[in-house]
Amino acid sequence: MKIALNVAGAVAFLAGSMTIPAPAQPARIIILRHGEKHNSHTLCGIGEQRAQALAKQYLGRGATKSLFAHGEQPAAIFAITEHTIETINPTAQSWGLTVIPYSAADDGGKAEEDALNTQTRKAASDVLTDPRYSGKIVIMTWEHVHIANKKLEKEHPEGATLRQLLNLDKAVNVPESWPDSNYDFFWILDYTPGSPVPTFRAPIKQEFAAPFDKVPSNDWGAAEPLPAGTDCK
Repeated sequence: MKIALNVAGAVAFLAGSMTIPAPAQPARIIILRHGEKHNSHTLCGIGEQRAQALAKQYLGRGATKSLFAHGEQPAAIFAITEHTIETINPTAQSWGLTVIPYSAADDGGKAEEDALNTQTRKAASDVLTDPRYSGKIVIMTWEHVHIANKKLEKEHPEGATLRQLLNLDKAVNVPESWPDSNYDFFWILDYTPGSPVPTFRAPIKQEFAAPFDKVPSNDWGAAEPLPAGTDCK
């Protein structure tokens, strides 16, 4: 009996002294869409300008309107398709980072859709659980339907969009879908330790100064004012 009591006491002591680690979630995730397309593999001229403008004015080292406070920098940069990689590469290069690709073919059809669903799930799991990103900032450059899309989410209640998988569907004032016409916004998610549901900032518009002031900056849900003769798809 004495031994049993001692064992029970030891178990109680250990249980009381054990610390359960908090989820290894980041402090912030910055989500954006790829730039405008020329075809299924490359950006058009405006998309290429947007990629450079993002690095120079919002996301890159020394950006003039940086989304990073002094001393902050991205711990990692994720992308999923060729367009997203091309869009965020100038930013990654400015920080000396390599884009982490969650590669999914961009050639249409069910195979592509399945790959995008699977890779979006994997990326979301990684960003929320990998201790390398705990308390840090991660940029995710993504395909817009797999950022947020009401129809896709209804078809995949288990999760196929970042909105579902990053718990944005439980946050306040988050749009149900990302409009086809918008390439020019950031979604910023701030996570508080101990809470899996982020605080969502209203979509933040990309508004570029010269020499990138001709890159379109349309309102949320409004048509994009592309110039005549553009090579954009």
